[in-house]
Amino acid sequence: MRFKLFIFILLTQIVTAQDKYPSTYFRSPLDIPLLLSGTFGELRSNHFHSGMDIKTQGREGVTVHATAEGYVSRIKIQHYGYGKAIYVQHPNGYTSVYAHLQKFSPEIETYIKKLQYHRQSYEVETFPRPSELKLEKGDLIGLSGNSGSSGGPHLHFEIRDASQKPINPMYFGIEVEDHQPPTILGLFGYNLDTKSHINQSNKTVQLNYKEQADGSFLADKVTALGKIGFGFNAYDRQDKTYNQNGVFAVEVKVNGNSYFGYDFETFSFSETRYINTFIDYARYATHSQRVQQCFLKPYTKLSIFNKSINDGILNIEEGMNYTIEISVKDFKNNTSIIKIPVEGKNQEITDKAGNDQTDHYLISGRDNIYETGTAKIFFPQNTFYHNFFLDLKEENGIVQIHNNQVPVRKNYTLSFDISNHPDADKSDLIIVNLNKKGNPNYQTTYRKGNVLSTKTRNLGNFTVLRDTIAPVIVPNNFKEGQWLSNFRFLKIKIHDDLSGIKSYKATIDGKWILTEYEYKKNLLTYDFSDRKLEGSQHLLKVEVTDNAGNTTVLETPFFRKE
Repeated sequence: MRFKLFIFILLTQIVTAQDKYPSTYFRSPLDIPLLLSGTFGELRSNHFHSGMDIKTQGREGVTVHATAEGYVSRIKIQHYGYGKAIYVQHPNGYTSVYAHLQKFSPEIETYIKKLQYHRQSYEVETFPRPSELKLEKGDLIGLSGNSGSSGGPHLHFEIRDASQKPINPMYFGIEVEDHQPPTILGLFGYNLDTKSHINQSNKTVQLNYKEQADGSFLADKVTALGKIGFGFNAYDRQDKTYNQNGVFAVEVKVNGNSYFGYDFETFSFSETRYINTFIDYARYATHSQRVQQCFLKPYTKLSIFNKSINDGILNIEEGMNYTIEISVKDFKNNTSIIKIPVEGKNQEITDKAGNDQTDHYLISGRDNIYETGTAKIFFPQNTFYHNFFLDLKEENGIVQIHNNQVPVRKNYTLSFDISNHPDADKSDLIIVNLNKKGNPNYQTTYRKGNVLSTKTRNLGNFTVLRDTIAPVIVPNNFKEGQWLSNFRFLKIKIHDDLSGIKSYKATIDGKWILTEYEYKKNLLTYDFSDRKLEGSQHLLKVEVTDNAGNTTVLETPFFRKE
């Protein structure tokens, strides 16, 4: 009976929220059945997912439609991020977003290519006037693709309100079949001060649990004392797909009373990086698991919470017994429940947390400056979310700046004095961050005199390396001197081993041509239909420069008659 009452309350909450949004105004952006590879609010690296990722049957080129009447208010093309993206402003105040497209509709394609050729840049952003690119409901937006930082063919779709806050598209009647409850992968207990303990430990404790006959889960009995909290990691799976997507809502009850809760109805882009205070960031860094913590830290600033007594922190008293119930659900109200019996008991702590004190105590609310070896580190005020002991050292030219288990809120500056390097080498020097395997990742490097600097959000190991190797340019679908009259596209491979591609430029017969850079394939592509070539003999010139300033130029003749 209690379970039925809980479902009724959840349904009531959903219906109330749905009343805020028009449920029949928008149509689906695709004509195929909607299967998701990503849900709204899903936990991603440094952000919450701001839309739904719709699978496109493993292929590009699926027709994408305007979900309602309006006009194209923004077009943005970039190598990374959303790739090719269209923003449509609707008369009711909402904006729909269509990202990672392969190409635009003919009208939009003509509009944007004119701008790209005018600016001589593949990457552009523009805000058309309301009268320029009008759309009716169902009109062609473009074709789905894999552009930008997409991990595979799909359509990223958003609906934003008038203040550009993204809202869960499912509130607008965008239907996805789902009859499966979320899957719980792990349960964790957290000691929230130095005196508290769980199962005789004051570290983070992973808890055991078993499935019950009614489909719920029951954890082994926990003994605890003091201020503690709980967390879990889980995923949701919709019908007809195996993708492990994010959950929609969570509620925590203590002895049957609602205590803490949140849902992914909406959030603002300005707060999304606070995801790193919402999850167990250290565990994510070490185990690649995003554990959602059911309590608030003092520096967590998120609007997703709809219930919070004592910030979700439990104060366990000796001699008292508690039943903690965590309900995890998807948008369709499919729910998984895990119960945790807790006994308040003062016990000897046999598993003690280590001492992380160092010589450097960083106070996040002020500027912090450190020097070690040839390196200088400047952390502006509020670079980090909280105070902590900073581990800092330099050895054999490698500077260790703490470790990747502490989230960084905003950029800090790392500088190296390169006075001890030969003058002939200085123009080739770059700053790199070394990954776990010791492989270098280029950090955007600036040079002023004998000082190299970078602004970064990364922690870990850094050093200075010399990059003298220029990029590689190789024709991909043609050979020098070849007739290309029957070719639609000209394709060139470009690649750089260390610092990466900074810029590229291609011309035919001395005139700039638009080449699309697909960084995932290291490929530049030119569409011959962009403009008519005069004569039959032509010269292609491609110039590519890496981030260290090394440049390679390819010049090759070809023949083509229109």
